[in-house]
Amino acid sequence: MSPLIRALEAALFAATQPMSVEAIARHLGQGEAAVREGLRELAAHYAGRGVELVERGGRWHFQTAPDLAHLLRPMHEEPRRLTRAATECLAIIAYHEPVSRAEIEAIRGVQTAKGTVDVLMEAGWVRIAGRREVPGRPVIYATTPTFLAEFGLGSRRDLPGIEELRATGLLDPVDEAYDALMGQGAVDPNSEEALRQ
Repeated sequence: MSPLIRALEAALFAATQPMSVEAIARHLGQGEAAVREGLRELAAHYAGRGVELVERGGRWHFQTAPDLAHLLRPMHEEPRRLTRAATECLAIIAYHEPVSRAEIEAIRGVQTAKGTVDVLMEAGWVRIAGRREVPGRPVIYATTPTFLAEFGLGSRRDLPGIEELRATGLLDPVDEAYDALMGQGAVDPNSEEALRQ
């Protein structure tokens, strides 16, 4: 094993959080191209082992192999219960980022308590991404690399699509509520009557 690979392994093993290629290169005093190649080689070396080297959101870290995660859960699982409102807000931010509180409320159809987004920020899943350049300059929110890492996503493109969500049954309550609403005499948005309005 080359000195660079050994240094990469040691640096990532000791890191308290996932590291970007740029941060690793700076820390080791190496070029980014050499670090990228070394990371690929190290990831191949750990592939199929109990611990794997993975990239999540442009940051690298060691994690337990997914098929062995169940062995470690009882040891250190930290239960993190989210309210329904927090879960909805997290999903909206993940799928629509960057998004403002007003946009979250418009999608949810109800007002969102300030503490709801704060809980997501304390968990490290959501961050302030700046301000929207409109009157009032509202704060906009986005997900973090921690969100990607904790949910096992390489990037936001790995979020499940509508068909995947429907296949798991997660959209059944939404579909049933919509059907019930349509059955109560509500206007079908695709009908000729809705188009005339």
